[in-house]
Amino acid sequence: QRQLVESGGGLVHPGGSLKLSCAVSGLSLRYYDIGWFRQVSGKEREGIACVVIKDTTYNPGSTYYADSVKGRFTISRDDANSFIYLQMNNLNLEDAGTYYCAADWTPRRTASAQDLCRDGTFDKWGQGTQVTVFS
Repeated sequence: QRQLVESGGGLVHPGGSLKLSCAVSGLSLRYYDIGWFRQVSGKEREGIACVVIKDTTYNPGSTYYADSVKGRFTISRDDANSFIYLQMNNLNLEDAGTYYCAADWTPRRTASAQDLCRDGTFDKWGQGTQVTVFS
């Protein structure tokens, strides 16, 4: 069964750091585009970091960060061990919310990471992990 399971959420003060992990099972992660999304109560889920892998014929590959997290968050992947990560530094009150990892395999994808993050068209999702930032 294909699964994505997030962990690493918790309580943190402004200026603090957290590293979210997403354990992936049941699929070959190396072929998948990945992303992290954030949802605040009462608001739509927002794509904050996405990666589209390079395909020689169809896609040069790209990484996208939402303006709100650029320079502070880093998305990464460990395909060999099937993990997706989100390193979050210098957290602020607006970063609080539920964080979801996502993965998608679409052959011959031509869309950019920005398009993928904005459309949210991933077919595999985790259940979410809560991040609370409090002063």
